[in-house]
Amino acid sequence: MFIIKLCIQILNMEGAILLEISKRIKQYRIEKSYTVQELADLSDVSKGMISQIENGRSIPSLSVLLGIVSALQVNLSDFFKDISPEEEMILIKRKGDYEHFQKEGSNGFSYERFLTRSIKNSTVDIVFLTLEPGSFREQVSTDAFEYKYILSGEVDYTIGSENYNLKEGDSLFFDGRIMHVPINKGKKPARMLIIYFFDN
Repeated sequence: MFIIKLCIQILNMEGAILLEISKRIKQYRIEKSYTVQELADLSDVSKGMISQIENGRSIPSLSVLLGIVSALQVNLSDFFKDISPEEEMILIKRKGDYEHFQKEGSNGFSYERFLTRSIKNSTVDIVFLTLEPGSFREQVSTDAFEYKYILSGEVDYTIGSENYNLKEGDSLFFDGRIMHVPINKGKKPARMLIIYFFDN
């Protein structure tokens, strides 16, 4: 019954649950010593799809999710164990409590997640990004609108074919479906607040 309820919430794109599912897919893939490509082949989806799901950039359909879990050879009950559909109404995150993570294919990008929640018909994902000097990543797209606020340092943002220079206190809002990448050409780390708005 719990898994049925959870699946209904997945269909409704409950943000916190989807984030936990993304983390578990990556965790089980690493435990099985599968590469992203190997899991993609076993799940009959693209490598890019697996990478985007693991990094929280794409929300899988229920059929895709179940196919991935099957490819990982994990029992459904075990996979969904301790994933609670309950969410706190008030959430405080202390400085040392943020979830640190990195996204595949990037070097020098250090993320800290503050919050992922479903709010009415949208899922909001709030993270901090520290961009090291000389950091590198290919341009990517996200199934979300994105808001960036520069907390410190300086960032050159490439969106499509356009380039924008952002300094401390500057902010940016754009359609993440356009290919984009931030670049730190300076000598000091740059830090920004990022808010993703996913349409459900």
